[in-house]
Amino acid sequence: MPNIEAAIKRVRTSEKSAVQNNVQKSSMRTAIKKYAQSIEAGNENSEQLLKEAIKAIDMAASKGLIHKNKANRDKSRLTAKLAK
Repeated sequence: MPNIEAAIKRVRTSEKSAVQNNVQKSSMRTAIKKYAQSIEAGNENSEQLLKEAIKAIDMAASKGLIHKNKANRDKSRLTAKLAK
């Protein structure tokens, strides 16, 4: 545990941001999984779930949780699944 007041505050803020980042990444993964399950089941709402998954990926990329190239790659793969 740090002794300096600023370092103590930094530990608190980094823990808080880590929790927020984990929530954001988890919601992104959940949106992607829902879309993949919808594609396999052949549901009609796949396009809506694709939009939600792309939005979640873009939000994670904008916050720096994933690299922008990974975001583009993931979106491309999800869109390709819909086209099949």
